[in-house]
Amino acid sequence: MKTLFRTGRTALWVLAAGFLLAACGQDEAPQQAPQGGGQERPPHPVEVATMAPRDIALEKSYPSLLRSDDEVTLVARVTGTLEARHFEPGQLVAAGERLFTIEPDVYQAAVNQREADLQSARAELARAQRDAERFERLLNQNSVSRQQVDQARAELGVARAAVAQAEAALESAQIDLRHAEVTTPVAGMIGLSQVNVGNLVSNGTELATVTPLDPLEVRFQLPQRDAFELRRQLGEQPVESITAVLRVPSMDGGEASSLQGRLDFLGSRLDEATSTVQASATFSNPEARVLPGQFVRVSLEGLKRFDVLAVPEIAIGQGLMGPQVFVLDEESVARARTVQLGEVAGPWQIIRGGLEAGERVVVGNLAGVEPGTTIEPLPFDGDAEQLVEQSMQANAQQQGGLPQGSAPQQGGQSPQGEAADSGEPKQAEAGGDDAP
Repeated sequence: MKTLFRTGRTALWVLAAGFLLAACGQDEAPQQAPQGGGQERPPHPVEVATMAPRDIALEKSYPSLLRSDDEVTLVARVTGTLEARHFEPGQLVAAGERLFTIEPDVYQAAVNQREADLQSARAELARAQRDAERFERLLNQNSVSRQQVDQARAELGVARAAVAQAEAALESAQIDLRHAEVTTPVAGMIGLSQVNVGNLVSNGTELATVTPLDPLEVRFQLPQRDAFELRRQLGEQPVESITAVLRVPSMDGGEASSLQGRLDFLGSRLDEATSTVQASATFSNPEARVLPGQFVRVSLEGLKRFDVLAVPEIAIGQGLMGPQVFVLDEESVARARTVQLGEVAGPWQIIRGGLEAGERVVVGNLAGVEPGTTIEPLPFDGDAEQLVEQSMQANAQQQGGLPQGSAPQQGGQSPQGEAADSGEPKQAEAGGDDAP
């Protein structure tokens, strides 16, 4: 019985070792297959574009605070009692419209007095003119002395000065009379009156504020690079080619509204503190949809970058050295290339360095592309936006199929687990059979 027991256990160990060697041979077989001349991976089909300089359209937006540069604070220019107010607060007023009246009768009386003074001065001038002419004739007849003639000429000069003084006093009185009726120099919405009717006002007393709402001027700051590029573009194109769009966020959480405008001004001086250049745009605001003091974003449409290299955004990957793209060699094998990124223009990414014109770059979906991958170049029609959408849809479908694909793998492992589990009882049973 001892001999049989040892012989049976020895046979069992030999059989287990054979199973292990067979299993190891199955695991190593696939790894050795490529070295033995197995099948190679087929070329990976993906869109490829040849780099060439092109003009790229941009759309830039900048934060800004709405303001009305033509806003006017009305002040009294004369002293007197505020007799009347000819508007309601919040009313839209037209340029030149009368708003306040400050004792016009008093200033009308002053005008009348100055007119009388002017008439008196003119009459005195006429008398002095006649006397001077008469003394000139008498001097020719040696009937008067030279001293008398000089006296007549001096009186004539004094009379002329008196007329000029009276005319100036009359003009000053007329100006005061006009200021007794306070008018607005601009059109806009008038605010609350600062002084009630019946109060005494003096020169410099603030009365009300008129804020023009249509049009509105928006000032904003351009970064240094954007300002230089825009100035370069305006040197080749008219300023009307740049459209300004004012985007105003909704107060109730709805869609933002927008106003169309035009670029009016681009500064010629760089702010040393912020490294920005000031610009301004004008927008029509007929329905007073926006008000001064609101925070908005100003977008400039029509901007371009000339003669630049660009690829669709999905062509940019991330490598150890930073952003990278895949460039094809002569055998259409993908090689990683680190690049310097510029501005983003919609679905396009401008490349500032790392690529040269004429090189072939993978511009499609980078899934399945790695250094050394053989590429089957597919034509690229230049529609980067459509290419991005197709890539997003493909990625979404691939991610949506993962749970279904993972189930068979888990299910496929279960029979192996069952076999392993079932092997243990068999060994126990064998051992149990041998034990007796």
